[in-house]
Amino acid sequence: MDFGVVLQTDPPASRVVELTRLAEANGFTHAWTFDSHVLWQEPFVIYSRMLAETERMTVGPMVTNPGTRDWTVLASLFATLNDMYGERTICGMGRGDSALRVIGRKPRTLAAMVECMGVVKGLVAGEEVDYMGSPIRIPWAGEGWDLPIWAAGYGPKALDTIGRHADGFILQLADPQILAWTAGAVRSAAADAGRDPDEVSVCVVAPAYVGNDTAHQREQLRWFGGMVGNHVHDLVKRYGSDDPEKVPAVLADYIAAREGYDYSHHGKAGNPSTDFVPDEIVDRFCVLGTAADHIEKLNELRSLGVDHFGIYLMHDDQEATLAAYGETVIPGLNG
Repeated sequence: MDFGVVLQTDPPASRVVELTRLAEANGFTHAWTFDSHVLWQEPFVIYSRMLAETERMTVGPMVTNPGTRDWTVLASLFATLNDMYGERTICGMGRGDSALRVIGRKPRTLAAMVECMGVVKGLVAGEEVDYMGSPIRIPWAGEGWDLPIWAAGYGPKALDTIGRHADGFILQLADPQILAWTAGAVRSAAADAGRDPDEVSVCVVAPAYVGNDTAHQREQLRWFGGMVGNHVHDLVKRYGSDDPEKVPAVLADYIAAREGYDYSHHGKAGNPSTDFVPDEIVDRFCVLGTAADHIEKLNELRSLGVDHFGIYLMHDDQEATLAAYGETVIPGLNG
């Protein structure tokens, strides 16, 4: 199993670079960031520093979207980083939540996401693509450069789309029951599209906090249930809450008390919009407890096909959690 760390680009940017270096020293292979350019600093500027100050880390957004940048600009950003630092970039893609809603725009459609993925991947590889009816190629891109594009989603249509088109599936929670349902749908869609389901990477990303004070950990990680609740709220609006084949009860039930969401606290410990999230959901969606507890849960996730675990590192004990993973968790899982 590979391990990544997911960071917010809060100022100062030097702190993001510092945590990236620390993650690499503790055996992590990937460093991801949020991509919401109003709430936080512009990540692609910081990626250059993250790559320059590490040797092996693969870097990219968790996640970007088709709506905030022209697709040719997005491709040029990845191609430039690859040219400067070698093929050490990766792209997480979604429809757009905070990045678009904060500026008064709606998330883009799944069809737009798929089209964007094809354009960006093709341009980074030096291929000619059709972009809005015009043939476009980046002449200086490295021929055959492979930009892995993993896509995030929860609902049945999104999972079908990911299985048919993405290089990897991102599930933003660490609940084994929901993982089995969602990853199964992705693999089924991949097989229906004539793809090898085993070639679709499966990434679980969730907050992780190593320690003995479970009550404190829960309070630090409760924000995550609110963030996931945004996406679940969209699902329930679209599909209703009565069909477990479309929205599992464990997802639909916990947002019943949700009253709204304040993006000014998005992804932050102590978010006041997350009081509705019960302890049970924190325990199911996150990874907390001792290092042994982490190893046990991650082994279960790996048995369900997860090959990459990404830590949302938004809590008050960042260095200690990275150190615990480097000293105990990663060796305990990977030998």
